Amino acid sequence: MPANLGPEYLAAEEEHRRAQTAAERIAALEKMYATLPKHKGTEKMQADIRRRLSQARKESQKKGASHAVPFYFIPREGAGQVALVGPANSGKSSLVRALTHALPEVAAYPFTTRLPTPGMMAFENVQIQLVDIPPVSADFTEPWLAQVIRNANASILVVDVNDPGSLEGIELVETSLREWRLPPPGLLVGNKIDQPGGEDNFAALADLYQDRYRSAPVSTATGRGLPGFAYAVFDLLELVRVYTKVRGKKPDLSAPYVLKRGATVLDAARHVHKDFAEHLKFARLFHRFGEHDGLMVDRRHVVQDEDILEFHI
Repeated sequence: MPANLGPEYLAAEEEHRRAQTAAERIAALEKMYATLPKHKGTEKMQADIRRRLSQARKESQKKGASHAVPFYFIPREGAGQVALVGPANSGKSSLVRALTHALPEVAAYPFTTRLPTPGMMAFENVQIQLVDIPPVSADFTEPWLAQVIRNANASILVVDVNDPGSLEGIELVETSLREWRLPPPGLLVGNKIDQPGGEDNFAALADLYQDRYRSAPVSTATGRGLPGFAYAVFDLLELVRVYTKVRGKKPDLSAPYVLKRGATVLDAARHVHKDFAEHLKFARLFHRFGEHDGLMVDRRHVVQDEDILEFHI
């Protein structure tokens, strides 16, 4: 059986050839193993890379060299990081492509995604990081997948509503997350609703799991449901946007401070400047579509999404 080595593997192999330090060699070998197709024809290659990786790690520890950051670690950016979890060919990569500037590979065959691919999704005036990751599969699941999901603020379960095996896929994802001691996904996304029977299939799926998940229907082919998906992700992260204004001037509504739901006026002041928090007496609260003169609130007042605050110190 041919190995069918892809460009990601060949690039990682080239990185290994050019590696100058132990940390660089370890990172390249980890990437080689992650991008190597997993089937019977590559079993010897898998074993060889594992052996070389083990040896490189041992040598690195003996020399006291510092460990490289794992290739699968994605630093958090934006208002929050969300990992897209799901079975093979559920459309996770297509979702990231449709909503961000990232370009994960999309193909009809399974296991197209071999490495975590981040992209920034806009929800109105806030950026949220989506991370496309390899599928959870009964055949093979990347051993580092749990670490990527654990690093994220939340996870979302993406399924193809037209796949006859979608229920088994959901069960496998849930079982895997429990074994990894990770919380269940916060949202069930039914993809490919544009296909024949897709809407009915989604309705049946949403009804079946209504006690367990909030559901969102999408079609990355037509764009249907994508704005609702973005809002659902923002809501899942439990975020609120707060704007500030100077007395007598209009607020800048393009650059909010993003806080967790339940944050107070004092928390908002800390985000702006520590001196505001130390010397804050009170604030005037305005709404985008509400009071004109502003409502006086104290430091403990809980802010709501899109509140406008005028601090008085």
